[in-house]
Amino acid sequence: MGGVLGNQSQTNALSAGEPPARCERTGDIPLVDIQAAYRTVKPEVDQAIAEILAQGCFIEGPKLKEFEAEFAKYIGVKHCIGVNSGTDALYLAYRYLGLEAGDEIITQANTFIATCLGATTLGASIKLVDVEPATGQIDASKIEAAITPKTKIIVPVHLYGHAANMEAILAIAKKHNLKVVEDASQGHGAYFKDKRVGSFGDAGCFSFYPGKNLGAFGDGGALVTNDDALAASIRAWRAWGAAKKYHHTEKGGNSRLDTIQAAVLLCKLRKLDAGNAKRREIATKYVAALEGVGDLSLPKSPPNTESVWHLFVITTDKRDELLKHLNDNKVGAGIHYPLPIHKQECYKQELSSLVGTLPQAEAEAPRMLSLPVYPEMTSVQQDRVIEQVKAFFEK
Repeated sequence: MGGVLGNQSQTNALSAGEPPARCERTGDIPLVDIQAAYRTVKPEVDQAIAEILAQGCFIEGPKLKEFEAEFAKYIGVKHCIGVNSGTDALYLAYRYLGLEAGDEIITQANTFIATCLGATTLGASIKLVDVEPATGQIDASKIEAAITPKTKIIVPVHLYGHAANMEAILAIAKKHNLKVVEDASQGHGAYFKDKRVGSFGDAGCFSFYPGKNLGAFGDGGALVTNDDALAASIRAWRAWGAAKKYHHTEKGGNSRLDTIQAAVLLCKLRKLDAGNAKRREIATKYVAALEGVGDLSLPKSPPNTESVWHLFVITTDKRDELLKHLNDNKVGAGIHYPLPIHKQECYKQELSSLVGTLPQAEAEAPRMLSLPVYPEMTSVQQDRVIEQVKAFFEK
């Protein structure tokens, strides 16, 4: 999952794979500071990349196996399979959990489109449910009403770095004999009760897009699971369906996390918990400083969770005006996401019957705005963001 509107210099830089050098020259406060994130791991990353260049082990090298083992241990599962994106991780989870044409998945209306694309690529349909007002997470109380005889998988999304109510979701899945795939693309390190997200379902899917809490220097993703057979199937598929080189047991594909990206992620994984703790400090300061300002509604962590605050999403009826004010004053801000899934052009026709049935997701989409939050953000930078938000509402 990924993507953002607003702060276009940062968006274009991420899309092009180039850091936004403009930020340092002008004093902008970006929505995500890719350059600062690199500086925190520069010595380790530079050394790791240099070693790989010298060895020439670019595909399925030792660093990939080391990262997969460490990330599996970090999440608390038996297996991690590195792939080329979170999108592929989701597609492969759906495919190898048996999703077929005519089946349905249930997910939330306010997610990034990648949550849904893998399912519809396989010929399945999407059933969307509404979200909790305070947290933006899937409203577990609405899932059972969406279940039909065609339902096969429930897909909770740990949106914005918060954890969905996995206890309730797993109980529903067990009752109806359904699979659970966690879209944890924004939840690296988040907890529901005493377990990290990604470890609850039949599979957990992660994106390592550069702007994530655990971000690569390009595209990357992973699927985690405790299912030995699922892990073996996906490991084979990602290398053209070959469990053994040049011996192809099925018509697979090519979706591998390359060794350089794995080495980068390994260096960054060892700093992830400290970075997430800093994000929580920043979120706490935002809430204290912006409480009662204008018509702002501020985000809350769901009960029984520890958020990693991938995004700090506020809502206001003056969203577009506030976004312009912040960008004009060199403060990055973005929109996650401007349209719920059923209003996206590619899904409008097949999901047209849902218009008006998902009031929370529909009401929040034109009101939400993401403020900068990243571990390298200084107190001075955050103070400036707060000052500009307050200045807008005082005009």
